[in-house]
Amino acid sequence: MGMVSEFKEFIAKGNAMDLAVGVIIGAAFGAIVNSLVADVITPALLNPALKAAHVENLADLKTEGGILYGKFLAAVISFLVIAFVIFIMVKAINSMKKKKKLHLLLQPDQLRKNCLCRFVIY
Repeated sequence: MGMVSEFKEFIAKGNAMDLAVGVIIGAAFGAIVNSLVADVITPALLNPALKAAHVENLADLKTEGGILYGKFLAAVISFLVIAFVIFIMVKAINSMKKKKKLHLLLQPDQLRKNCLCRFVIY
């Protein structure tokens, strides 16, 4: 078996294709989440707090010794906002999945055909 045919077989496997699709969608989703955080949420939440503290840019904060703690704080805040946004999105998606499963379980024709389903609901 030649290298080209082995490569074709490897690429045609479901796992490799699923992984490729997951990576591409993950990259696109990452860009969406980063834009949401950088362009919408962070300015809405952080700018009023910075103005109240009389600071123009969080990343510019540093000690007299030159330690740039502002960049670290900006990274921590960005991480927390991204994690919270992803949590909310996953929670919403899971809620939609639960509603869909419940809707499928409550179909009358399914109740009549499947006694296990009838047992679970009643």
